[in-house]
Amino acid sequence: MHLTAQPARRTGRRDTEGMAVASFVLGLIGLLVLNLVLGPIAITLAIMALRRDTPRRFRALLGLGLGIADLVILAVLMAVHGTTSWSIFGG
Repeated sequence: MHLTAQPARRTGRRDTEGMAVASFVLGLIGLLVLNLVLGPIAITLAIMALRRDTPRRFRALLGLGLGIADLVILAVLMAVHGTTSWSIFGG
């Protein structure tokens, strides 16, 4: 009976590692595109990974920071350009 609990624990741990890495990657991509969508997803995944005690805690914290940065950058660029969208190329 004790042997069956181990694989479930490892799977759960792998899931939290995946959440932490996905949070980091989505937060990083969100700095360039789809800030409004990818930022909140990165934040949510990071919080879920941290609450589930991920072994990749630093990566989850980076994802959380990048997700927040996505939203801050979007807000600043929207305020500067006065629109609900922005472009790197300034068209």
